[in-house]
Amino acid sequence: MPMPAPGSTQTLARVVGVPGAVLMGLGSILGTGIFVSIGIAAGVAGSSVVLAVALAAAVAAFNALSSAELAASHPVSGGTYEYGYRYLNPTLGFVAGWTFLSAKAASAATAALGLAGYLLNALGRSDPAARILLALAAIAVLTALVAGGMQRSNRANAIIVSLTLLALLAFVLAGIPSALDGAAVHLRGIGAQDDGLPALLQATALMFVAYTGYGRIATLGEEIRAPERSIPRAIVVTLLVTMLLYVAVTAVAIAASGAPRLAEATGGAAAPLAVVARSFRAPAVAWLVAAGAVTAMLGVLLNLLLGLSRVLLAMARRGDMPGALARLDGTQRSPRRAVLCVGAVIAALTLTGSVRTTWSFSAFTVLIYYALTNLAALRLPATARRFPPAVPATGLVSCLALAFWVEPVIWIGGLALIGSGLVWHGIARRWRAGAPPAS
Repeated sequence: MPMPAPGSTQTLARVVGVPGAVLMGLGSILGTGIFVSIGIAAGVAGSSVVLAVALAAAVAAFNALSSAELAASHPVSGGTYEYGYRYLNPTLGFVAGWTFLSAKAASAATAALGLAGYLLNALGRSDPAARILLALAAIAVLTALVAGGMQRSNRANAIIVSLTLLALLAFVLAGIPSALDGAAVHLRGIGAQDDGLPALLQATALMFVAYTGYGRIATLGEEIRAPERSIPRAIVVTLLVTMLLYVAVTAVAIAASGAPRLAEATGGAAAPLAVVARSFRAPAVAWLVAAGAVTAMLGVLLNLLLGLSRVLLAMARRGDMPGALARLDGTQRSPRRAVLCVGAVIAALTLTGSVRTTWSFSAFTVLIYYALTNLAALRLPATARRFPPAVPATGLVSCLALAFWVEPVIWIGGLALIGSGLVWHGIARRWRAGAPPAS
């Protein structure tokens, strides 16, 4: 299926500048990763999760630079799905789109469950059934919002990100006294846990996903003004802000409460930072953290619905997904059918009720996705390069090395999913080859 021509009514409107793109990136990152997955990783690596956060940031930096130069060179919706088609081959391009849909749908389900967990925890409840029902309600509301168009979504995202930043800064400042008191006890085990390097690498893989929201800026490339200049700037700024916040929040949380308590709070209520904040000298900050977590998860859901629907739109345009999903509706030219389809998939994954399962699955598939991003960046012509080849090469090796440190059942399931996607891709290609030409 041919791509729409510039200016066509089937192209998305360029309505997002650098500040809006940065807010979209922060809205995609500052959520599940810091409010939920930090506890999952702490359960794997203990206090060494602080090192895992730093290592994940380093890996994310290489991937971010590869994403930036690809998006500047080829600024269309679809991210690595489109880069794979342009710089690699159709099969790898499809795998990139398929793994992105899989990974981020799982991340969105984690965000929905985390949102519900923080809200119920603030109300003194921890009913698993209520958590799932509340998560499904949030998905329904945000799916309707995103289906309304980008401008409305962008305004909502700016409000959400502002509240989230306020909550995280309040957590760090209020927690410093408790962190200083407990640092000698809770941080002394860094690098000395029983499982050693394997645990550290598994935790790094889990935390890597927490940084990958910057890719949403690339997947929205068709809607960003002056993309060749704006996208690289927005990605770099987004990643720098996120690194500083993640390291500060993780260090304070571990030093103040210890890794075991953080992991226990994640498994029991999916609200680790709120539980830790109750032990601070100003326990009332726990309410602000809970409110910030709820807004953060809303932001993650909002931005994942945007990013996923745009990749699905790009895949439908090429015929890798049903053509009906490529339709744009209304004066906002919104891909409503793609948005509704994505919302339904996220809702189905939410029914698992387990943040550890959804997040671990997301970790494997997103690492494969970014391995393909780096591989595509290695194929850029010299005139389009902004960074030396060592940058994407390091990102490629790092992603492939980390991908198989998640639980074996997760990566085996991930490989099976990729295999099923390739079967569908083969069927779709044969169907397109035998279809009569359009009149």
